[in-house]
This record gives sequence, C-alpha cells and structure tokens, in this order.
Amino acid sequence: MNQKTSVKTRNSKNVPITVLLLIGCITIFFPLYMTIVIAFKKPAEMTNDIMGALKLPMQWSLSNFSEAMQVTDFWHSLLNSMVITLCTVALCVLIHPLAAYAIGRNMKRHKFYKFSYMYLVSGMFVPFAILMMPEAKLTAFFHLTNWAGVIILYVVFYLPMDLMLYTGYLKNVPLSLEEAAYVDGASVWTAYWHIIFPNMKPMHATVAVLAALGAWNDVMTPLILMGGSGSNTLPLAQLNFQSQFSTNYNLAFASYLLALVPILVFYLVCQKQIISGVINGAVK
Repeated sequence: MNQKTSVKTRNSKNVPITVLLLIGCITIFFPLYMTIVIAFKKPAEMTNDIMGALKLPMQWSLSNFSEAMQVTDFWHSLLNSMVITLCTVALCVLIHPLAAYAIGRNMKRHKFYKFSYMYLVSGMFVPFAILMMPEAKLTAFFHLTNWAGVIILYVVFYLPMDLMLYTGYLKNVPLSLEEAAYVDGASVWTAYWHIIFPNMKPMHATVAVLAALGAWNDVMTPLILMGGSGSNTLPLAQLNFQSQFSTNYNLAFASYLLALVPILVFYLVCQKQIISGVINGAVK
C-alpha cells in the first residue's frame, strides 16, 4: 500500500508549477519567434496587425542580414565588442578571485578584511544612474573615453558580485589542501595558482558567462564613453535602426540575430564547463 502511494506521489504532476513553466516557455519563445520571422521577411511583407506579424515569410530572404551588416559596419563593430568582452572576462577571472582569496581567507581573523568585504559588496546596491555622471567626468579626466576605459569600468562594476560569488565558493574549498601544500614547501602564491585557482573552475565559468553577457549586451557604458568617436560596439551600431519617428524592424532583428550567435556559442561552451564542474564536485 505504501509502495503504491509512493509511486502515485512520484507520478503526480504539480499543476501550478507546470502552468508557470508553460507561461515561461511561451514568454521566451514568442519574442524569439517574432525576431526570426521578421528578420527573414521583406519590408513589403510587414503589416501593423498582429496576425500579419506572426505569419511566416512568403519567401525566406537573407537580404536583411547583408544590409544590416553594411549599416552597422558589422565586422568592425564585432571586433570592438569581442575585444572589450574578452578583455573584461579575462581580467575578471584573473583579478577578482585574487581579491576574494585574500579577503575570504582572512575575514574571520581580521576585521579589516571583513569591512573590506562589506564595503565592496555594498557596491551592488548603487544604481547605474547615480554612477553615470561621476563615471563620465572621471574617465574624461584620465583620457579614458575609449574602449580601454569601458573595460576598466566593467572590471570595477562586476567586482562586488564576483567577490561575493568567489568568497562564497571558497568556503567549500578545504583549508587542509593549502596546509598540505605549505608543509611541502609551497608559498602562498604557489598554493593559490596550483591548488585554489584550478579548484574554482566552475565559478570561473559562472563569472565568465555573467561578465560576457553584461559586456556584450551593454549599451549605456559604451554610449557614454565611446559615443560619437566613430568606434562602435554592436549594441551601439544597432541604434542606427531607430530614429525619432520610426524603427526598421527587419534590419534591426536581423542584426540582433547576427549579434546573438557569438555570445550564444560562448555561453554553450562555458555552460558545459559549469555542468562538468558541478558533477565532479558531487562525485568528490
């Protein structure tokens, strides 16, 4: 009887959760469907009614993609976005775990490190609108109104969240690993790079994905620092499709799909590393 009850419980469906999942899937699928359909439609097929917008293209055309690449100076904008994103990810993965290691391992012994942790993490609660004006003045003062200034600001902006993630993850890395290395004659620097840094691989992947998504899709920071310089990132170049009175949806959506491909590949590669790291941790 108990076995039958257990089987029945396992087979029963949680209706509210299922409904919420369906709503979530539709919410994601609908705009993605609209983006793909409109990107392949010719401008003459665009209509103002919703059924016309949902209708499949009469002839799947790639002309919107080629025109969008010309309007956005695609390869040049893509190169700028890739340089900014890759440099941001590399610096975040190299610098932020170092800060987290120094603070996380000494928080319980020294109040200074605990205060430093609380002070830096509180930066997550400062809205970007408050930072925007000081940021523009400071970067102009140091002559950093270019892609280098954008990278530096991204590394600073992502520090609070990454510090919290790395510090939390370090609690799961036992101190005995470092102590064993010290017994064998390793220095703190050697123990960090050969033991701690490799053990934080799943968190490196998580931080890399978050930093890459933020840097790749951001509009405001490049607009403030690089606007009018003639050197655009992809989100900045896509603003060309919007004017005061109209938006060219065909070219805009085609450009969005082109910009989606590189970051989607990056996400899939890092996602595999995250799952692999979680599985290895579970086996240990």
